Amino acid sequence: MTLPPEFDLITRYFKPLSGDGSFSLSDDAAVFMPPAGQEMVMAADALVEGVHFLPTDPPATLGRKLLRVNLSDLAAMGGAPFGYLMTLSLPRIDHAWMAAFVVGLATDQKAFGMRLLGGDTTGTTGPVVLSLTIIGTMPPGQAVRRSTARPGDSLWVTGSIGDSALGLSVLTGRVSAPEDVRAFLTGRYHLPRPRLMKIAGVASAAMDVSDGFVQDLGHLCRESGCVAVVDVDRIPLSRAARSLADQFADQPAFLEQVLTGGDDYELLLAVPPEREIMLSAAARQAGVSLTRIGRFYPGAPAVDIRRADGTSLEFGRGGWSHFQ
Repeated sequence: MTLPPEFDLITRYFKPLSGDGSFSLSDDAAVFMPPAGQEMVMAADALVEGVHFLPTDPPATLGRKLLRVNLSDLAAMGGAPFGYLMTLSLPRIDHAWMAAFVVGLATDQKAFGMRLLGGDTTGTTGPVVLSLTIIGTMPPGQAVRRSTARPGDSLWVTGSIGDSALGLSVLTGRVSAPEDVRAFLTGRYHLPRPRLMKIAGVASAAMDVSDGFVQDLGHLCRESGCVAVVDVDRIPLSRAARSLADQFADQPAFLEQVLTGGDDYELLLAVPPEREIMLSAAARQAGVSLTRIGRFYPGAPAVDIRRADGTSLEFGRGGWSHFQ
């Protein structure tokens, strides 16, 4: 009996990625038991062709990026990876594209200790849409929230900010770069680095930076009812990012690009002073770089990014929005 195309797709490409509880993707749903003494944590994110990725982006990196942007949400809550559900909407079946896409998924499944539990495949007359629901675990009551930063907490950020936005600008020809700079920045655009580190019991609040540093820090301030004062000179920028600054009209224009462009997938962390040593130890254990960039204060929720002379920077936008 001949399999319908979508079932052939599942059998050929996705069944090898499935794990315990998925019934080899042959049933209507997965069934699994959370590890003993653990809560489940879940998040969902989607990538839409022409919105979140370019039609020319390599399919092998798309599979990995889809996993990683969801892992970043998990990291912001302090969770550990367990498995995922995935839905693909495709205008046609391109076997070369699918094979490369699945290789990317398999690579990161192994790297992050995950398994495919189920999902769906559909046809569409529109662009490619990739949607993933991440499932993780954490000790009961240990979820790190956005709403629990407190005045006096220091503000930290992982990694570097602005690389992915500049990488997209390089790919689309808005800025030019030497080959080594181009490779680094486009690599950061194609492959985010989810910062899976032990922040439960260390950070009082956290969130990941996906829609732009300024905008996402604003979300954290709004939920926590605090002001974040940021020293702009402390915000970590890579050497590659700094090398492109002279292609912008002035420093404020460059800073607006890197601080509002989005797709960083770094973590913003509010940390009480007495836990800063614990935070540094967690970052070292995870191999993650970490920078203290400011502090939270009482007041109406706001993000105040200050120059060395104490004056504040103002930007025309805070970050990315799907609905303008």
